[in-house]
Amino acid sequence: MNRLYIVEGPPCSGKSTVSRQMAGWLAKGGKKVVYVDEGGGDHPADYEFHAYVPEVEMSRLPQEVRARARECGEPGRGGWILPLAAFREAELAPLLPYKIYDGLPWETERPLMLDKWEAFAKGAEPDAVYVFNCVLLQNPMCETMMRFGFSQERSLAYISEITERIASLDPAVVYLKNEDLAQTVRNTEGERPGWLEAVVGYHVSGRYGKSIRAQGFPGYIACLEERQRRELAILAGLPVRSIVIENAQRDWSEACGRIQRFLGQ
Repeated sequence: MNRLYIVEGPPCSGKSTVSRQMAGWLAKGGKKVVYVDEGGGDHPADYEFHAYVPEVEMSRLPQEVRARARECGEPGRGGWILPLAAFREAELAPLLPYKIYDGLPWETERPLMLDKWEAFAKGAEPDAVYVFNCVLLQNPMCETMMRFGFSQERSLAYISEITERIASLDPAVVYLKNEDLAQTVRNTEGERPGWLEAVVGYHVSGRYGKSIRAQGFPGYIACLEERQRRELAILAGLPVRSIVIENAQRDWSEACGRIQRFLGQ
């Protein structure tokens, strides 16, 4: 039985809407559902806004930051995993170089993330069904492909390590493929002030973006199109049940019907 459903797809493809609807459908069907959106800060399988400081480097932090770190942090891998939301804004500057996403080298980040996934699977409520808005493909691809410029094969190897650690939950993936990326991103721009400028900068300045000489909005869309292509190829190679919904934004009724059938509704 699938105890973990994950909705994936490029930005503005409808992941938030679909994942919430899936959680509702499963709950109406009598399931105990735990829905986890992205960006909440306390994701059970992800470190969205956390830092990792090795114990040997704790002395470099200001005294008040060290004190708070030992109060709210979690020991792991010879250091401290710190929820950055627990720190005052004035205390964040010395911690940002240790941010798990965007800050750490890959050889440090990878084991931390795999530990997190493994701990989630081991601690999952046995009678609950989990619904995640992304994190299995999107977050690893933003790191391995966009930030570090790794090959598709290396991204697949890492994501396969994740699926090994959550195999006990029999995960299933709903992928929202979008062939209207530029238009849907433009349509969403007004709903998220400042968002587009930030994501364009992130993508074109990463190693993959630089490798294709991506510039501005067209460069961002080129990055997304290649990421989507790779994600679909990777998904096809994973030992998980999955369904690809093409262009849900063109016919939400048809898309929802297919997803409900996938859920056994």
